[in-house]
Amino acid sequence: MKRCSCINEAEYELRLKLNLQFFGDGEGGEKTEEPTSKKLNDARKEGQVAKSQELNNAISLIMVFLLLRIIGFYMGTRFLELFYWVYEGIPSRVVLTGGKISVRDFCNYVNQCALQLLLIMLPVLLTGFAVSVIVNLLQVKWAPTTKPLMPKFNKLSPLSGVKRLFSFEKLFELLKSVIKIFVIGYMAYITLRDKIGMILLLENISLKEGVGLVLDTVLDMGLRIAILYIVVGVADYAYRKWKFHKDMMMTKQEVKDEYKNSEGDPQIKGKIRQKMREVSQRRMMSAIPQADVVITNPTHFAVVLKYDIKIATAPIVVAKGADLLARKIKDIARENDVEIVENKPLARMIYHNVELGSMIPPELYQAVAEILAFVYNVKESKEGKA
Repeated sequence: MKRCSCINEAEYELRLKLNLQFFGDGEGGEKTEEPTSKKLNDARKEGQVAKSQELNNAISLIMVFLLLRIIGFYMGTRFLELFYWVYEGIPSRVVLTGGKISVRDFCNYVNQCALQLLLIMLPVLLTGFAVSVIVNLLQVKWAPTTKPLMPKFNKLSPLSGVKRLFSFEKLFELLKSVIKIFVIGYMAYITLRDKIGMILLLENISLKEGVGLVLDTVLDMGLRIAILYIVVGVADYAYRKWKFHKDMMMTKQEVKDEYKNSEGDPQIKGKIRQKMREVSQRRMMSAIPQADVVITNPTHFAVVLKYDIKIATAPIVVAKGADLLARKIKDIARENDVEIVENKPLARMIYHNVELGSMIPPELYQAVAEILAFVYNVKESKEGKA
């Protein structure tokens, strides 16, 4: 690239740097803006939220094992009763049926066993379900949507599949899986190591004692795993929150486009406001010929009052303006023989404190009444001379 000899190297690099900055605000610019509430709401409708399934699993796991620690003995006793009922009932049923059990009797027997097993496990199942729902609600609040269930054909693309396979997200999932395997393996090892002596004695103790020992070992191992798993869940939730916020960040161009789409083009809105002002001014100017008086500053403000006892109990401000608009108001008033009265404090007071189309406040009644009395006297004198 040829450069002018009169520009030194430092100045050229500075100009080049400044010129390149103009390319950073396009659609592909850097995402430096915080996500707007509209984008977050749209993402939520699409099912995109910062949620950690690992945290859900960890809290559900620890609550289930705590429940088992509380009612584990009762459940173990019920399991033993069900075991005795099953195996003690088989010979009696064989005898009653003459050594042959029909398919219907066998199915009924299995259904009864399954029902009893479900009733024993019901507290654990309900606890896991309730905790899972509560944790999900705490993470993402209540906002059901069916969008994530809709098929997305872009995921069928082999190229997209390869990109996802080698993405940072997959590496994070792999690291998380390795950590979970390590946590489970380590906790299982230290739990079995501490109880290995008692486990070796299982063949020398009764079934009830053996079930109690196995249940105690499983619960101890499960609680240790769940407590350490909480750390993994919290770390995963923090990562999900950070990743979601990063993905929701917007470029300056995206913010501008969203504002245009939601609020309308500022130029169009400005033209609409200008048209509305013009219509309002024309309507205001058309009311001046029927007014009673114009009170002026005299150069900066002009307010137009009309008093009609049939319409309102006090004079109404039918027009007002400042500077150029005030001069136009006075010109129209002169053309239509509307009296113009100079009263600087009253004109300023009405202009700043009384809205267009509103009655004057009671504290200004006396001052306005004196002006209207003066105007009516002038009109009567003019009519008398005529």
